[in-house]
Amino acid sequence: MKSRKLKFVFLTGLVLSAALLSGCWWYSFSGISLPASVQTIYVGYIDNRAPLVNPALSNIVTEQLKDKFLKLTRLSLVDEDDDWDLRMEGEITDYETRSIAVTAEEVATMQRLTITLRITFENKEDPSQSFDNRQFSKFSDYPATRTLGDVESTLVPEIVEQLIEEIFNAAVAGNW
Repeated sequence: MKSRKLKFVFLTGLVLSAALLSGCWWYSFSGISLPASVQTIYVGYIDNRAPLVNPALSNIVTEQLKDKFLKLTRLSLVDEDDDWDLRMEGEITDYETRSIAVTAEEVATMQRLTITLRITFENKEDPSQSFDNRQFSKFSDYPATRTLGDVESTLVPEIVEQLIEEIFNAAVAGNW
């Protein structure tokens, strides 16, 4: 019984080692698998072109995009002029708050903050996975009794996290 268990552990270890040493693929438990040939990504500064500007938003989005790729893949960040395998650029096209629920007396009860990004993603390894000027939009609602200034520091990180997740998934999750 003991030798049977030892044999199983040995064979399992051998198979896993062979797979890992083959170097033909890489998989993370986040569901992202990238070919070994894809090693670098360039993430350009996400410009803010929205009519209503949150001055910190460009930097927040850019840094969170970089962090997402660094944390969930084995990719290295490179500069624009370097040789890259994946490239992502874009802009913030909308940062808007508007009324979404109005009473019979025409008084707003709920407001919605919406952030919209337009992203271009280029994949040298598999150009069919690339996309150009794809729009990503997320929102969060808040009571009309609060001002945007009151809720902005809470809602923006929430919305940006959802946007980054959607962009990341569109670019690399399940595409290989």
